[in-house]
Amino acid sequence: MSEEHQARVTRASDRLDPAVRERIPDDFGEAIDFHGHLCPGLTIGYRAACIAMERLGVERGSDEQLLGIVETDACGVDAFQYLTGCTLGKGNLVYRDYGKQVFTLVRRSDGRAVRVALRPNAFARDDQHERLRQRVVSGEASEAERSRFWTRHVELALGFLDEPVEVFGTVADVKLELPTPARHFGSVICSICGESVMEPRSRVRDGEPCCIPCATKYGRGWEINE
Repeated sequence: MSEEHQARVTRASDRLDPAVRERIPDDFGEAIDFHGHLCPGLTIGYRAACIAMERLGVERGSDEQLLGIVETDACGVDAFQYLTGCTLGKGNLVYRDYGKQVFTLVRRSDGRAVRVALRPNAFARDDQHERLRQRVVSGEASEAERSRFWTRHVELALGFLDEPVEVFGTVADVKLELPTPARHFGSVICSICGESVMEPRSRVRDGEPCCIPCATKYGRGWEINE
């Protein structure tokens, strides 16, 4: 990205009200820029990362020094991976589709792991905010309603920054069987669609290698263009 283009890009944190921006730590502002907006979910992942990193006594990993395990695919994962350096591309972010606001951070050097789980009562239900959210999502909200929604949304997000750890979540040292560090594998060509696929993820169909999508559908590959 050129310097000229960077100058034209407005960071998400720059769009925040100055009074709000003053209350946000610099690293959280960077996580907001990475994610695209400020929301309560992002703050959850940020706090979980901060709590786990402080308890482990670690800084952001540049490679695979840390391993992250997340049990949600919600907004907080972006903050968690940004702060810890655990990313899907490096192979040190493990996603478990449990639908739980739970984040675990592992120090590979000694296997020590800290699990942070959001307390059920940490996110108090706000019926008025929920009604406004539904109207905003449906496109039925007026400008005044949208303004009230986002004001309250930001308030909820900032509230998580100030919550004591014992109110925010349960924190525990856990023992895990660690997955091996990321490995490189060769590729094979799918005999149906003709695309390259990592060998361990390939399947066999009619005696020929194929990718998972082609192995689980009946046809000869033209569905790829539907």
